[in-house]
Amino acid sequence: MDTTTVHLLRHGQVENPERVLYGRLPGYHLSALGVQMAEAAAAYLTDVPLTHLRCSPLERARETMAPVAATRPELEVVIDDRLVEADNLFAGQVFGEKSWTLLRPTNWWLLRNPFRPSWGEPYVDIVARMNAAVLDAAKAAGPGGQALIVSHQLPIWMMRSHAEGRRLLHDPRRRQCTLASITSITLVDGHIAGVDYAEPAGHLLPSATTKKYVAGT
Repeated sequence: MDTTTVHLLRHGQVENPERVLYGRLPGYHLSALGVQMAEAAAAYLTDVPLTHLRCSPLERARETMAPVAATRPELEVVIDDRLVEADNLFAGQVFGEKSWTLLRPTNWWLLRNPFRPSWGEPYVDIVARMNAAVLDAAKAAGPGGQALIVSHQLPIWMMRSHAEGRRLLHDPRRRQCTLASITSITLVDGHIAGVDYAEPAGHLLPSATTKKYVAGT
């Protein structure tokens, strides 16, 4: 019986003072606090015998992977487009506390179907690509190995929801996937057997910061 673990690490805080929903837009990097979060995650993983590294192509994910990869020069970081943030038609618009984005009549059509959802990539499609990436990472890690994936909040939450048999429709404010958190999926003979969760950067998330960024990407 082969047991493999795939750890899904969400990236750290992004420098985004304008509160833009950046989604897949290029040019969004970790903030100074985000770098500390990435380092905290790397410290947490110090004694984890990782055998495979895999990452979303977006800058914030690569930068979160960097301190882990620096301690394991023998492992190549595989860039996997399937781990990218969910596509979102609101990308580029501002979602600050005083934003009127969702009240604009031009955006109402995008909100017509929260089950799919109509404003972006279907949840079932996110699950399909994330599940395939996780299984490939587990295979690359080898029997008894452990893989690290760096991705984004919604894709990670969709994968966890799938693994735990949850409904995909959900309230984004209730996702248990804070910045630089680690969702670990255990597979036995290629089948999901369990899910664990940790927040190695939790001490860097004061309540105000948590409320501000928990629904980010």
